[in-house]
Amino acid sequence: QVLVVESGGGLVQPGGSLRLSCAASGSAFTIYTMAWYRQAPGKQRELVAFISSADFTHYADSVKGRFTISRDTAKNTMYLQMNSLKPEDTAVYYCNVNADGRGYWGLGTQVTVSS
Repeated sequence: QVLVVESGGGLVQPGGSLRLSCAASGSAFTIYTMAWYRQAPGKQRELVAFISSADFTHYADSVKGRFTISRDTAKNTMYLQMNSLKPEDTAVYYCNVNADGRGYWGLGTQVTVSS
């Protein structure tokens, strides 16, 4: 079993920045892909970005050039640096960890972009 916990959300003005963190913990597991998803009110959950075990990254078109995903393999932690935030980035951000062939979700962290 893998426990996934997100942190770093909050309220920020348009044009501002936030850094999200996702920490995975448990006993004897190997992480493959880690990903960030988000879900805005009334909308479906969507992929924001993912990073593979080989540090291959992929971004949704809506965040390219503004968001950067990274990971610290030794700490089983992933980050999402979000710059130039827009009101449409407002959502609950979820971390998904693929470990030993299974997907694990965190409970999410709220990001609100508003003046």
